[in-house]
Amino acid sequence: MKTMTTLKTLLLAAILFSATAFAIELDSAKATGLVGEQENGYLGAVVMSTEVMTLITDINAKRKAKYQELATKNSITLSQVELLAAKKAYEKTEAGHYLRSNGQWIKK
Repeated sequence: MKTMTTLKTLLLAAILFSATAFAIELDSAKATGLVGEQENGYLGAVVMSTEVMTLITDINAKRKAKYQELATKNSITLSQVELLAAKKAYEKTEAGHYLRSNGQWIKK
């Protein structure tokens, strides 16, 4: 019984470690040119990979929920919030990070 508990603990630790090892952070993804800000207020993939798409899907879902909350609170449309957020994100984007403009990725 003790061996089974130890085995389960080790397996859980291995799963958690592997998930952490492959997770990418937003800041490092931007700094390494994997993702960039788009004109619609959401992240886009500069370089496609499963990890990048997972990150983008997660971040964009959180952004959309926040944008919808702000739209409702301020009695404006979601698209208005998205455009305002895109403008703010473009202004805050650091030099060397990517922006999507007219369908093309460019470095700021």
